[in-house]
Amino acid sequence: MKFFRKLLYPLNPIYYVVTYWRNKAFDYGWLKSKSYGFPVIGVGNLSVGGTGKSPMIEYLIRLLSEEFQTATLSRGYKRKTTGFKLADASDSAVSIGDEPFQFFSKFKDQIQVAVDENRQRGIEHLKSRNPSLEIVLLDDSFQHRKVQAGFYILLTAYDNIYTDDCMLPAGNLREPKTGAKRADVIVVTKCPSSLNELEKTQIAKRLKPLPNQQVFFSHIKYSDVVVSENRSLQLKELEDFTLVTGIANPKPLLEFLNRENLKFEHSNFPDHHHFSDQEIEMIAKSKTVVTTEKDYMRLKDYSQLKDKLFHLPIEIILDKPKEFNQKVLDFVNSF
Repeated sequence: MKFFRKLLYPLNPIYYVVTYWRNKAFDYGWLKSKSYGFPVIGVGNLSVGGTGKSPMIEYLIRLLSEEFQTATLSRGYKRKTTGFKLADASDSAVSIGDEPFQFFSKFKDQIQVAVDENRQRGIEHLKSRNPSLEIVLLDDSFQHRKVQAGFYILLTAYDNIYTDDCMLPAGNLREPKTGAKRADVIVVTKCPSSLNELEKTQIAKRLKPLPNQQVFFSHIKYSDVVVSENRSLQLKELEDFTLVTGIANPKPLLEFLNRENLKFEHSNFPDHHHFSDQEIEMIAKSKTVVTTEKDYMRLKDYSQLKDKLFHLPIEIILDKPKEFNQKVLDFVNSF
């Protein structure tokens, strides 16, 4: 696969020029971007997938939703509907997408969850339906420049820093690295928990943040239990099981499970994969199935997997949470 993508390198200048001038058109005002008189926070990345946007959105929900009326707005990638949709009890991963459904399942009593491929329209619908709405969190919004968020959180994965990458199609970057200048903070995600200050300094130098930008580091904290709809199991209770993943980068999860000396078979699928009936039948042959929280949203309604399907909860741990939280709250309180 990597060799094939290298063959596409001659096409990189075309993609670069198109995305560069698109960004310049917004920078110069040739293309219009709309900003809002209330806090809109954008979370995104420069590369395709795998940087931990969903855990960051959940972090922000926990930080903000107790004090402020908060909504999330996502595109709803691979959903079977179009246009604006405000999540309710009738929805599933099919109707709103797996990540928004994850937010709704966990936080439906705290926030509103909406999807719309048109972010301007989505914000307007959210605000018109709830004039008291105070904060909108935009999921995967860094390249959606028709909306100008007031505060941008740019994520980049520890094992694939954007400064070491190149543009699509040979690399993974959606836009030139100069796009990072739009960020207010940069978070290096999926770091080893043992990352020391010298290593952080070296990575920050590679990122070359602007004077107004601060770099933070985070690692994934995995739960010591796996969870289903009605029960949980200690990780150490798991014997041979099947791990099913349909995420962009399962490597950190595999490394964690191997460190725990767990025995499992790994069935790996593309990011946001919609499982076929045949695939479900194959998965259901396993005595115990463990998956990610995002994949669980797409698998949990299959009757064949009842009583054998579990997910492993995660959360992100920031190296300087007080400083990060204060930057976010200072922005919110500036309105």
